[in-house]
Order: sequence, then structure tokens, then C-alpha cells
Amino acid sequence: MHLPLSPREILASPRLLIGLAAAGSASVLIGALLFQAIGFAPCDLCILQRWPHLVAAVLGGMMLLFNLPLALAFFGALAALTTSVLGFYHSGVERGIFEGPDTCTSNGIAGLSPADLLAQIEAAPLIRCDEIVWSFMGITMPNLNAVFSLVFAVMWVLAYRAAKRGA
Repeated sequence: MHLPLSPREILASPRLLIGLAAAGSASVLIGALLFQAIGFAPCDLCILQRWPHLVAAVLGGMMLLFNLPLALAFFGALAALTTSVLGFYHSGVERGIFEGPDTCTSNGIAGLSPADLLAQIEAAPLIRCDEIVWSFMGITMPNLNAVFSLVFAVMWVLAYRAAKRGA
């Protein structure tokens, strides 16, 4: 059995692209769960970014395992693009570029009564979306998710286009 190795052969093989994109999403999801297991608790936006990866990984696996139509790669691209957009948004929330969801970021306290302030503190999540939990050389987990997921989305689109050309 010949395994495609050249970039041209990889781009011509939609099933290989689907496998790589699905494995990429599965790897990101597993990595996030491992980080959580070693003590880096996720915020609400982090958890939200995981669902599209699960969809893409399961869809890719099912497409390869059951030889489903390659046109379904469109939905894999949509899932990967969704988590990429969420990752870019979360990155902006961490950096103060975008305002995050009220359920996940700190709110102002001006004008709050002591009872309202206490209620806000008690309702606040333990992990806030506007705080950077982990970074390496200024790169955070949402940054990595945004970029890798965009690459996976491109792979899904290339698989879809290759499948359409071959049909």
C-alpha cells in the first residue's frame, strides 16, 4: 500500500485530509482535557470551544469508518471554523479587546449595594474568561486553538473541494 507523502498527493486525497483534520481536533480536545487534569481549570468559553472539536472528530471518524459521503466534509469545516472563531473571540476577551460574556468576566462594581455586590461575587464563576490561565511566550490556549482550528477548517475545505472535483 502506497501512503501519499508529497503535498500534491496529500491535497488530492480527501480522506487523508479528513483523517488529519479529525485527528487534529481530537488531539486538541485531548490536550485540553489533559491540561484540565493537571490543574488548569477551563472557563466557560474554553468549554464552549471544545464542542465543535468533538463534532469534527466524531464526524471525521464516522466518515472514514463508515465510508460516508465526502460532501459531509462541509460540516467538519463548519465545526472547525466555529471553534476557531470562538478561539479568536476568547483571545480578544483575554487581551481586553472584546468584552466577554457577563457570566464569564468581571463586572464593574460602581453603584452596587453591598447585597448586590455579594450576590455578584457568589454568582461569579471560579475561572473567568478574561484572565489568562496559561501562556507560553505570550501565546495562550485560546490563541493556539484559534490558529490550529483554522488550519483544520482549511483541511476540511480542501477535502470537500477535492471530493467535489472527483465527483
